Amino acid sequence: MQWEAFGYRNELEESERPEGPYITEFDTLTEVHDLAGKRYRNVTDGVVYPVFKSSSGSVADGNVVMRVSGTTKSAGTPLQLEVIREGEALSPERLLITALDAPDAHTEPDMVLQSVHQNVVAFTLDNAPVRIYLNAFTHLPTAVDYSGPLARSGYWKFLGDVTMRTYYSLWWLAKGGIHLPMQWNIESNGLADQMYVIRKLQIDEPLIEADLTIPQEVRAQYKPDTAPLNLDNIPLGNPNKPAQELAPGIVFIPGSWNATFVRQDDGIVILEAPISSGYTAKVIAEARHRFPGQPIKAVITTSDSWPHLAGIRECVAQGIPIYALDLNRPILERVIAAPYTSRPDALERSPRKPVFHLVHDKTALGTGANRIEIYPMHGETSERQMMVYFPEHHLLYGSDPFQQNEDGSYFYPQTVTELMDAVTREHLNVEQFFMMHIGPTSWANLAKAVADAEAQDTPNGVL
Repeated sequence: MQWEAFGYRNELEESERPEGPYITEFDTLTEVHDLAGKRYRNVTDGVVYPVFKSSSGSVADGNVVMRVSGTTKSAGTPLQLEVIREGEALSPERLLITALDAPDAHTEPDMVLQSVHQNVVAFTLDNAPVRIYLNAFTHLPTAVDYSGPLARSGYWKFLGDVTMRTYYSLWWLAKGGIHLPMQWNIESNGLADQMYVIRKLQIDEPLIEADLTIPQEVRAQYKPDTAPLNLDNIPLGNPNKPAQELAPGIVFIPGSWNATFVRQDDGIVILEAPISSGYTAKVIAEARHRFPGQPIKAVITTSDSWPHLAGIRECVAQGIPIYALDLNRPILERVIAAPYTSRPDALERSPRKPVFHLVHDKTALGTGANRIEIYPMHGETSERQMMVYFPEHHLLYGSDPFQQNEDGSYFYPQTVTELMDAVTREHLNVEQFFMMHIGPTSWANLAKAVADAEAQDTPNGVL
């Protein structure tokens, strides 16, 4: 099986609003399923206008997998190979054969989907449930649900028991009398995730051997016993960048996802609940280690973006009050209520209710030298982010509306202006700022980023 497809992926992990409209990645996809030879190839050329473009993919041959990023080739991982094989097993041309081969395949009660009566067939794949909805009149699959590693790849790693539903439509009579759907619509946990339409289909046509060949040097690098990436097991911080005290009692922990501890008279405030329950547990443990005997009085999660809140379940499990923007209550409740039966965390094992302090305007937290003021940013792109101000130190934590490029410039200027406008609106006297992905930096640096953007025409149509 070979096909070329065009479609899109909603950037649910990067978008301005959890319920959309979403920032969209437009994709051109080529895929080869060499079922007889147990080989596979996928290349996705993606572009997010006007921001960036990329080309990535993978090649599998038997029990070895290779990553491809542009022209760079490197060894993949066993988990990547597992996800590839699952994708093949659940692909339309194999789906019903996979069900027939499953020793536990069985029928379940009929149901209605898309207003049409459906017969339901269920089985397990890699110890995860699969459910196929067959049109009762045609017995062609209307949709398939899956909750295993394939469903939990990428952005969805932190979200417990994720269910990926793929709807099939635009059915086509192909060579050899094979009926195949040309359009796939994919939902993850009920959210519109991806859509692809096949524009070129080849069945039993010659393969390009060079595209399916894994170089010997890459094969030698492949390690079949590599453990899957587990966000819970990532070490806290960065050993090459030690923690620093931004002011007495304000400890900044640099890493891929920065965290900060603030000592106040009645306890410790933690900025952000990063990336997973297990990683946030390390953040909390480090705070207790640095400030023994002090209670953790609050955690402030400043954004609806997953790196800022993916560990919020651990905060709930430990009974830590949560300060969050009022607009973000729905996404926080969704994460807190998510089932984690396949990989239980502390909240799954001992459920409890969250203690929310929802912020809709200026909110004071604590007293003394490290008192905090929390402000909604109220930007257009940053409407679901908050900034945290330390008035005694003229220091601002700016959440995550923009990033710093390797050359020192900032991406992207629109949100730089939104943070600057929020500071001006609230009459804050900021001398230094820091963010989840930016260390302590002079506030004066931002004016140049805005001036540079205002002096040129962008976007320039290169993508």
